[in-house]
Amino acid sequence: MGPMAPRRRTYRKGPVMLRGPMVPTETTDARLLDPAQDIDWLHSDPWRVMRIQSEFVEGFGALAELGPAVSVFGSARTPEGSAEYELAEEVGRRLAERDYAVITGGGPGVMEAANKGACEAEGRSVGLGIELPFEQGLNEWVDLGINFRYFFARKTMFVKYSEGFIVLPGGFGTLDELFEAATLVQTKKVRSFPIVLVGTRYWEGLLTWLRNSMLADGKIGEADLERLHLVDTAEEAVEVMCQAIDDLRHQVPTSDGW
Repeated sequence: MGPMAPRRRTYRKGPVMLRGPMVPTETTDARLLDPAQDIDWLHSDPWRVMRIQSEFVEGFGALAELGPAVSVFGSARTPEGSAEYELAEEVGRRLAERDYAVITGGGPGVMEAANKGACEAEGRSVGLGIELPFEQGLNEWVDLGINFRYFFARKTMFVKYSEGFIVLPGGFGTLDELFEAATLVQTKKVRSFPIVLVGTRYWEGLLTWLRNSMLADGKIGEADLERLHLVDTAEEAVEVMCQAIDDLRHQVPTSDGW
C-alpha cells in the first residue's frame, strides 16, 4: 500500500465545500464590506442582496420548529480535555436534560464541547457555522447545522431562536455576541434576555471595569449590569438561566409591552 495522500484543507462557503485551488483568498463577508470597489458594485451588490435574503430564509426555515433553546458561546481555541472544555460539555448536557436545545457557533473548542454534551444527552444539538478562512466547518457533534456566509444573518439567528446566552471564556467573537445581546436588551430591541457568564477569574476584571468606568461615568445604568449573571459551575449556569427564563415567561407586560 502506497503512502496516504496528505489531508487537504476544507473550506465551507455557505452550502458549498471547497478544497485545494478552489479555496478563495477572501471571505464573502470581506468582499461585501470592502469599500475599495469600482463601479461594478452597482451590478453585483443587488445580487448579493438575494443571497443575503436566502440565508435568512434558510435559517428561519431550519430553526422555526426547534423549540426552547439556549446559545452557548466561548473560545474555539479551548483544547479538548481541558477544564473549560469539560465545563462546556456539562453545560450542554444539563441544558439538554432540562429540554433546551443547545445552539453554538458550530466550531471547535467550547462550541464543540457544548454540542457534544447536548448530543450525548440525546438533546437537540445545533451549530450555526460561518465562512472563515481558518476554520473547517461544523464539528461532529452538531445534529442540525447551518453554514452562513454573512455574520449579521447568523447573529440574527442566535438572538431570534435563543431564550438566553451562556458565555464561557472566549475572545473577540464571544465578546461580540455578549455585548450585542446586552445592547439589544438595553435598547429594547428584544425583551429581557438573560446572559450568564461562567468563570469568575476570567470575567471579574471586565465586570469591575464596567462598574468602575462605564457605570461610574454614567455611560450605562445599574440595570444594564444586573442583566449579567456571574457563576462558576455548569450547575449554577443552567439553574440561573432556567430560573431567569421562567421568571420572564411569567412576567406581566407593562403598558409599553415590557
